[in-house]
Amino acid sequence: MLNYMIYILAFVVGSIIGLVYSYKKHGEPFVAVTKFNFLAAIISTIGWILAFNAGNVILSAIGFALAGFIMGERPGYGRKESAVGLIISIIVYLLSLNWIA
Repeated sequence: MLNYMIYILAFVVGSIIGLVYSYKKHGEPFVAVTKFNFLAAIISTIGWILAFNAGNVILSAIGFALAGFIMGERPGYGRKESAVGLIISIIVYLLSLNWIA
């Protein structure tokens, strides 16, 4: 039970930090930047892979915080990067299941 609380707390803290960062970086009132941000996609991918595959409470919490950082950006920012990171991490997770079995 405590593990889930740590994961939720890490995700929320990451989301808040991502929102603050996004407001400082983008001052426009609406989504103006539609380019794909490769750095955010890498951070999201690392975060989701750590969250799903770490097997350690601390590393999983760091992963949820990194994923929350990208998902917590202002509405419209980070959505494509989060989706790519989540898809890649699910593929890595499924491949890791095949290697073990």
